[in-house]
Amino acid sequence: MPESSPWDDIAVPGADFNVRQVAVGTAVPCFWGRDAGGACLFIVELQGDHAAQYRKNAVTVNGIDVDLRAGDQGQQHLVLALERQVDRDLFEGLCRTLASSLEHATDSASSLAVSLAHIRRWKTFLSGRSQHLSIEEVRGLFAEIVFLTELIDRQMSSSAAVDAWLGPERSHQDFIFGNTAVEVKSLSGAERSSIRISSEDQLESLNDALFLRVYRLSNLADAAGARSLNEIVSAFQARLGEADAVEAFDRKLVAHGYAPLPDYDEPRFVVSDVRSYRVGDGFPRLMRSQLPTGIANVAYDIRLETIAPYECDEAAIFGED
Repeated sequence: MPESSPWDDIAVPGADFNVRQVAVGTAVPCFWGRDAGGACLFIVELQGDHAAQYRKNAVTVNGIDVDLRAGDQGQQHLVLALERQVDRDLFEGLCRTLASSLEHATDSASSLAVSLAHIRRWKTFLSGRSQHLSIEEVRGLFAEIVFLTELIDRQMSSSAAVDAWLGPERSHQDFIFGNTAVEVKSLSGAERSSIRISSEDQLESLNDALFLRVYRLSNLADAAGARSLNEIVSAFQARLGEADAVEAFDRKLVAHGYAPLPDYDEPRFVVSDVRSYRVGDGFPRLMRSQLPTGIANVAYDIRLETIAPYECDEAAIFGED
């Protein structure tokens, strides 16, 4: 959880709620707040009567109370109140990204529509069992989304690309499409040149072609094109034109243990090197089918210089050679 949150300096009132305006350029005012019970609030102030729109599109979320309340002088307030079941950092992530989304709304009606759609998407994250990812897990997920982006860059449909991403579903390889399997690995910019293979199944496949794709990620916050995990997730989501693909992608992020927490605004990576390897006869690997009886749960490192003879052009992975 971050060291401080926007609710820390808001006093608990004796009645109603105390608020502090969110410093973003939105068409409608937004506020951090606390109510008399001490609950953390996020409030969107709307002009006019939006009860019918709210009833038609209302969404319920475990751990968050979502309500439309009457205000003064023809105003209504969309109030999000944190309940005990949801961590405050998750709620803060929802509210911050909602505030950013509201910068694109133009009036109260569109602000309410954006808010309810945003909450509906976050329902997936809030219903999942999120965890704080380690830096290695952050780097690994970043690399997998880089590969997802490359699939779409090569004209694969968004639905097909997301369907091909099987790592979150505990597949032996991270991606399978057509008769090709791809295992994605990441290295830090300063890391020694070896990769960790986490099981005896990871480099054995029933598919005709198996590839290893290795991304070296350098933590260069000020470099051109540097992105955080949150930024690359958001950028990829923006490219998914199909609602089913967006929902499937979000479910897989949850399965990966990810939610858009402020923690993942740093570090910011650039891809400083990419290498592809064809895994086949002679490639140094341990496989379940060749292990002595009784040996299981194998993990090992491969030094990249030893597999240089198996390096191939990336076109081979994408069926372009």
